[in-house]
Amino acid sequence: MTASAGRRREGSVRVASLGRDVVLAVGLVGICLGGAAVFVKTAVETGGGAPVLPIATVLLLAAGVALARWSIAPFLGRPTGPRPVPPGPMEPAPSAPCAPWEAEPAAAALPEVDSTALDHTAVDADGFEHTVAALCARDGCPQVEVVGGAGDLGADVIATTADGLRVVIQCKHYGEGHRVGSQDLQRFGGTCFAVHEADVAIVVTTSDYTAPALEYAAACDIVCVDGDALAAWTESQAAPPWDAAAAPAAMRADE
Repeated sequence: MTASAGRRREGSVRVASLGRDVVLAVGLVGICLGGAAVFVKTAVETGGGAPVLPIATVLLLAAGVALARWSIAPFLGRPTGPRPVPPGPMEPAPSAPCAPWEAEPAAAALPEVDSTALDHTAVDADGFEHTVAALCARDGCPQVEVVGGAGDLGADVIATTADGLRVVIQCKHYGEGHRVGSQDLQRFGGTCFAVHEADVAIVVTTSDYTAPALEYAAACDIVCVDGDALAAWTESQAAPPWDAAAAPAAMRADE
């Protein structure tokens, strides 16, 4: 479309220019003829013997030459070869190849489950969380993540069981004689289901629980794993703690 419009504009300009040339040539001829007529009239009136006919002939020839020159002036100096073909519309530059879709981030690697990783007696509080995560991975959880830290809202380990249950675990690495109290359970109970959307909520400690803590846990369907139960779980002498809560969790899911 751009090339066609350009040709139309070029033709219009050429026609306009040629028209102006013709008008100028005709005007020049008119001036010459008018001058010749004035000359002849003056000569006749004065009775002069000027050669009227030769002079008029010269003026007419000059006017004719001028008219011819003005008529062919637009075509002088133009190449006689074929007219160049105007370039076509510019083709868009090839776009850069689309970048491949970024791969989805891979799932977090499961914790190691060797004997060292499962030994909770040789670790500190932070290491204890990883030990519990390793127990979850060993017992068939395909997804396990340690999330403990500042702002964890009570969740230290979050795992998904082979049956699709979401397990939220709080780890209490306490020394002998330091029992988990009811306030610890209440803080965990306020977030494990409502915030972390747990199907199974578990508190694991290396120590023991107070009686009020156990009462609160029973009322809220929180599974409590003490030091003895932890040792049995580690030695594979007891089923994973989420198995004991599978039935209550299924009931909550149906509600």
